[in-house]
Amino acid sequence: MGTVQSSDLVIRLAKNKAEVTKAQELRYQVFYEGMGAAASPSVKLLKRDFDAFDDYCDHLIVIDQSRSSDIDVCVVGTYRLLRKSIAEQHQGYYSADEFDLRRLEAYSGEHVELGRSCVDPEYRGKAIMQLLWRGIADYIMAHDISLMFGCASFPGTDLAQMASALSYLNHFHLAPSDWQPRAQAERYVKMNVLEEDQVDMRQAMREMPALIKGYLRVGGVIGDGAVIDADFNTTDVCLLVETSNITGRYQRHFLEGSKEVDMRVSA
Repeated sequence: MGTVQSSDLVIRLAKNKAEVTKAQELRYQVFYEGMGAAASPSVKLLKRDFDAFDDYCDHLIVIDQSRSSDIDVCVVGTYRLLRKSIAEQHQGYYSADEFDLRRLEAYSGEHVELGRSCVDPEYRGKAIMQLLWRGIADYIMAHDISLMFGCASFPGTDLAQMASALSYLNHFHLAPSDWQPRAQAERYVKMNVLEEDQVDMRQAMREMPALIKGYLRVGGVIGDGAVIDADFNTTDVCLLVETSNITGRYQRHFLEGSKEVDMRVSA
């Protein structure tokens, strides 16, 4: 895939280990310093969020050119991308630790697992997410992706604080059963905290993280069951999007709209 630029911000894939390191440093800032995730001794020492998957994933990065030099890039947003064809050559998908993904084998074509999404707090806003989504769209087209999926997180682990949102997802956005992932049995958490007729839609949307709302707008569906990730202080669902269903809508609402917005945005 190529490079997309808007104002001083550029989005492209990381080209070398140094740029991946910058993405890992941003992830540490957001996940550990900002969200209170529990760092291992090595992660805490280096102040980088890293694991074995980083070595063979693609890393989509947003660079602020006004704060970068030829030898030191300033990464202000990132996504980690792992294609099915690559995962099969290594140790599989990151999210397989939380979700049984075997049913995805019934879905034809190339898949991509999305993860480790984060944005520098100084840049948070609708515009930078549009830029990230535009980068994902280019990646999907470049690799002929039929399905994208990954762990999507609610902050915190108190189910009472997200009962309406989890129940709404369970009742109205479950993936088809023939390719529906399921939370691993030993980690399975029921999402139907409330009955369908008890769900307050407005409250559900208030509880829903913005990133999950974005996926729902382009046809996102959810696997069966949630997982509590105590290390990251999150409650995770498996979110999936069929790329064949979103092309037209996606281009109108994300790609075309992103061209008209100043991409330097503060929270």
